[in-house]
Amino acid sequence: MLNGPSEIRINYGICNLSVIPGRIEPSDKSEMITQLLFGEHFTVLRRQDNWLYVRCAFDNYECWIDVKQCQEISFETFNELEAREITSTMELMYVLEDTENGFYQPVVIGSSLPYFDGKTCNLEGFEYAYDGQTNTIKHGHINEFVADSAYTFINAPYLWGGRSPLGIDCSGFTQVVYKLAGQKLQRDAYQQADQGITLGFIEEAEPGDLAFFDNEDGKIIHVGILLGQGKIIHASGKVRIDRIDHQGIFNEETGKYSHKLRIIKRILGLS
Repeated sequence: MLNGPSEIRINYGICNLSVIPGRIEPSDKSEMITQLLFGEHFTVLRRQDNWLYVRCAFDNYECWIDVKQCQEISFETFNELEAREITSTMELMYVLEDTENGFYQPVVIGSSLPYFDGKTCNLEGFEYAYDGQTNTIKHGHINEFVADSAYTFINAPYLWGGRSPLGIDCSGFTQVVYKLAGQKLQRDAYQQADQGITLGFIEEAEPGDLAFFDNEDGKIIHVGILLGQGKIIHASGKVRIDRIDHQGIFNEETGKYSHKLRIIKRILGLS
């Protein structure tokens, strides 16, 4: 699978850092198009020098990552993780403790906890203690859970390709919030717009539904989570709350519409 008989063969791996930048080309100087969060696993498609071209198991997104920034896992572990329900961290920031070595590993909200038993998770023999809140405890209607979870990211700075509260883009924001609710969204806004069912009018929308916005060419370029009462939360400069109507997002600070509404979707399984 990998280039050259002398190279170390890694077929499957997992993120054992807070985040791994996923790049469009095999270079540290290349554009970051996504991030893998702690505990997210992947398949290696090919290798070039010290870079792995991987397919993320959570959303099938493909990118280049540095071979030094991941941990190898077996085929058996990969399949077991695929069959298990994902347990995600709900704490904005938290520190895991390596139970054997006493090292600490910071993680961000939405990180995965493989083989979590209520106290520890396991990454192919490396055990980490976690006693924070997880997404296995959901309060009330799941639509409301999505909307409430979104508030956690308020003021997170916008970062192209980001998926953490330290830097996040619009579709990374919606994807991670939905992950907390046990729902899988694709990575990019235009991909997410193909999921779920279409609502005819904004008045039909409920908190937790997704609103998509296009540019002058009709391309989907932005997404946000509806909160009800004419409000939307989205990542634009930072994660913020703005007004929304049938035209789009209205920024009260500038007194102008910032995004033109294209479509509203309800993701299957939310209602």
